[in-house]
Amino acid sequence: MSLEKSIQNSPHIIKGEKKKYAWCACGFSSNQPFCDGSHKVTDITPIVFENEKEGNIVLCGCKKSDNQPFCDGTHSKL
Repeated sequence: MSLEKSIQNSPHIIKGEKKKYAWCACGFSSNQPFCDGSHKVTDITPIVFENEKEGNIVLCGCKKSDNQPFCDGTHSKL
């Protein structure tokens, strides 16, 4: 299996629902920003979080945020 990192220099803005999400922390998921299990060949695990209200969620796309899984603007400094 050939993995290619799928990161971006901007956040992922999604319409959040009241449910649990698994944010891809490794960057290899083909379903960014969510986990598709690609991390299993790494020592990195996804970050699971529960969204408690409907509305936009701003998730980190660069994988460098200090507030993972949420964007903190770090991408603008890279």
